[in-house]
Amino acid sequence: MLSTVARGLARSGRVSSRAFAPSAASALACSAADTLLTRAFCWPGPALVPSFRSFSSEPEEGAEEEVIPVVEKKRPACNSTERENDLPVSYGDIARAQLALKKHLPPTPCPHSHFLSELTGMNVYLKLELNQFTGSFKERGARNALITMDPNVEGVIAASAGNHALALSYHGMLMGIPVTVVMPTVAPLAKVDKCRKFGANIIIKGGNIGESKEFADEIAASEGLKYINGYDDPPIVAGAGTIGIEIMDQVPDVDIVVVPVGGAGLIAGVSCAIKTLDPNVKVFGVEPEFAASYTKALKHGAPVFTEVTPTLADGLAVPTVGPTAFRVAKEYVDETFLCEEKDIAIACLRLIENEKMVAEGGGAIGLTSILPGGALDKPEYKGKTVVIPICGGNIDTTTLGRVIDRGLAADYRLVRFIATVSDRPGGIAKLTRLLAEEGASVKDIYHERSWLHSSVSNVQMRCVVEMRGRDHTEQLMNALDREGYPVVFETMESSPTAGDIEGTTSTEGY
Repeated sequence: MLSTVARGLARSGRVSSRAFAPSAASALACSAADTLLTRAFCWPGPALVPSFRSFSSEPEEGAEEEVIPVVEKKRPACNSTERENDLPVSYGDIARAQLALKKHLPPTPCPHSHFLSELTGMNVYLKLELNQFTGSFKERGARNALITMDPNVEGVIAASAGNHALALSYHGMLMGIPVTVVMPTVAPLAKVDKCRKFGANIIIKGGNIGESKEFADEIAASEGLKYINGYDDPPIVAGAGTIGIEIMDQVPDVDIVVVPVGGAGLIAGVSCAIKTLDPNVKVFGVEPEFAASYTKALKHGAPVFTEVTPTLADGLAVPTVGPTAFRVAKEYVDETFLCEEKDIAIACLRLIENEKMVAEGGGAIGLTSILPGGALDKPEYKGKTVVIPICGGNIDTTTLGRVIDRGLAADYRLVRFIATVSDRPGGIAKLTRLLAEEGASVKDIYHERSWLHSSVSNVQMRCVVEMRGRDHTEQLMNALDREGYPVVFETMESSPTAGDIEGTTSTEGY
């Protein structure tokens, strides 16, 4: 990890790359290395950068001791450095956060996925942020924000319905800092109870997260509390950026990183870290089409209010991206894609089936881009090494059931159709016999006699059947047509999507 952080500091122009040559870095003691790094990226000089004498082990017998002289070197020309100087969050901030967090938040795993690699034709790694104690990457920013705040502040407050509330409550408890969280009436009871167990002062106020934030601002002003924005405060962005450093350390040959986009704090930090360490790595963002606030901000050149429709990726349903996060993200992110609801459901389903991993919609959305039919499912990306952060696993059990059903329907493994059959004895039996012969398992069947405009001797059968996929479904459709059944199949493409998906608008914001 040291060499990764050092490489980024050298590339960003904060220190000389020679100070971290492999022969020297390999012998650094951890405490000495921390001191060296801290001094390095806190160096105030705008034009000159110190080159440090190496900490070396004892030379072998007969060998001359290698000494790197202490000299001043001009900072190498670096476009990223000039760019960083104008941005509210820099690689130096992220590196500081990395050093501050490493004792409290061990690196999350980033294992290779055999099945997803085989499915996509890419070399896929999953960065498992859902393994954090509270179930999401939000712990990084929350801890960093609490570490860096003024110690004289009486306490902190936030408006959140989910992951940010959990992370802030948990680390506030560990650090002995009073935490108040204003949660809307639609907040899941399980998350409310968990925050209370962490000792947070929970206030249920507001029909949505926007109303909760207004009330939180009033309390912050009247009681002298510090408000911590879950995706736009610079320490939050810097904390999230430590994921990028870990990715580069764990998968050094990475070609592409795909990050969820909500309030833009996560992708701002991750892209800044990765692009500083290796500008050749592509950083892509993915956001739900029902909450395209970052895409709209790019079109207008600044954050603007965006109408948000409830989405399976409820943690990303942010009406307006953070201005701080947006300034950083637009400088580093290569491209951002929109994805449909059915793609989010399929991504969650693929993780459950292939990785035995339960992720929330917003945490799994990055996977949609590389699955068949996704934005990166193109010949030029085949064989590339791709890292997908799985950013959260806090999904309600009721929502999980709906996500699985929607995923099965989108995958043509749960199919609904209406067939017209004879109302005479044996009419329904003939239909079900055909379904059995074609290997379709009946999950639900409903007999409709009244609301029809066909012959009184016919009835409609509304059937939901379990299938093996698209090919199997087409096989069943052909068989029904061959037997003369008038059939109407309903797929995810033909069914309504907007307005029938339960969810909430959020300022949780990835």
